[in-house]
Order: sequence, then C-alpha cells, then structure tokens
Amino acid sequence: MKRTILVMVAAVLVMSGCNNQPKKADDKATGDTAKSATAEAAPLNALTEEEKTQGWILMFDGTTSQNWRGVGKQNFPAAWIIEDNSLKCTGSGRGEAGAADGGDILYAPQQFSNFHLKMDWKISEGGNSGVFYLGKEVEGWPIWKTAPEMQVLDNDRHPDALLGKDGNRKAGSLYDLIPAQPQNAKPAGEWNSIEIICYQGTVVHKMNGETVVEYHLWTPEWNEMVKVSKFPGLNPDWANVPKEGYIALQDHGNDVWFRNIKIREL
Repeated sequence: MKRTILVMVAAVLVMSGCNNQPKKADDKATGDTAKSATAEAAPLNALTEEEKTQGWILMFDGTTSQNWRGVGKQNFPAAWIIEDNSLKCTGSGRGEAGAADGGDILYAPQQFSNFHLKMDWKISEGGNSGVFYLGKEVEGWPIWKTAPEMQVLDNDRHPDALLGKDGNRKAGSLYDLIPAQPQNAKPAGEWNSIEIICYQGTVVHKMNGETVVEYHLWTPEWNEMVKVSKFPGLNPDWANVPKEGYIALQDHGNDVWFRNIKIREL
C-alpha cells in the first residue's frame, strides 16, 4: 500500500514538473519579446547608441530650426515652423509660387557626396513637396534646377500623380524621371519613412522599408533619360549633377511635415 502511494506521489511530481516547464519557456519568450520591442523602438528625433557608434548625424532635434536656413538666404523662412516635433512648411496655397516668407530650406552645416539619409514625411490632402539631394545654390534659381528630387505627394489628390510618365511624379519617385515601384506611399495625413542612399553615383530610394528606385548618375543611360525629361528646358546642364551638394526640403505651397532626419557619410 505504502509503495502504491509513493508511486502515485512520484507520478504527480513528475506531471507537475512537466506542466511547469512550458510556463517557464513562455515567460522567457515573453521577456525576450519585450526586450526586443524595447530595443527596436527608435527614439523620436534622436540617435540610438548604435547609430552614434556608426557615425550618424542628427539633422533635426525636434525642437529648433538650428542648422537649417532658406535656400539662397541667411535666415530660416517664417513659413517653416516647428510643430509636433516636426519641421512643418505652412502652405501658402499658391503652389510653387510659394509665399514671400517661405521657400525651400537646406541643411546648412555641410554638403554631402556619399551618404545614407533617413527621414519621415507626412503630406496634407492634395499636397506636394520633395526632398532634394546633391543640390547647389545658384543665385536666382530654385534648388530643383540643380538637384535630383525624391517626390513627396498625395497620390490620390494632387494632379502631379497623373502627369509625367508611368507615374514618375508619384511619391518616392525620382521626380519626372523614374517611377517608384512598388508604389507603397501611405495616404495623406500618415507618416512615411524614406531613405536615400548615394554612393559613387549609385542612388537608391527606399520608402516604407522597400527599395522603390535605383539608378546611376553620369552614365550614357542617365544622360538619355534626362534628355527626354522636363529638365533640359529649364537647365541645359541639369544632367551634370554635382558630386557633392546640399540636402534640402521643398516648399511647394502645401502643408508638409518632416521628422527623424538623420544622415551618415559613406
């Protein structure tokens, strides 16, 4: 009898141990998931310790316009404000004509040649804007006369989405030259994350985690592509993109927001 009881107690203890084991594994998995989520959550308008180690530069701190000024100006245009931890262009409703106190802005401390740029953007309904790179300041010219542009657009409402060729004026595209494929821009009012990688003439546009454009500057193919675009009529030397230039944000007369702007030289 005693032996039977001992056997039964031993069996219960074994089963109890088995039941507890998955719980411990689940607890560990939950803990690992929580730690992973914490590690992956990037701070807003700040650099992670890993990014600092990799040499990233924070271009906008979320609270001031420090290091930014108007293209061709010494001041920061009044149409640009800091709102909700973002650089916001307050739209004039006049399109490219803009307002007297507006205009494109650029990151003033330095120009870049080989780089990896990241930022988030959000556009208003019917809005249009852009991100310029390798741009130069020429007196009396808007910066788009010298710089490639990653398009920022409300694809559903702005007529530019219907112009150009094969959608090459939609969000994420190399404006008027190469359409973003896949076209994965989020609707007006929602944040999009973008990256622009430029290295020895190879340029990549990424939007919301996907590569949407890839091309190479200064090649015969590049020259032929530019020849049939709108740019030669505006600047005959536009295809000769500088090897180094400014990063700039466009005032196209509509409300647009930018945040988490950071760059790393390659």
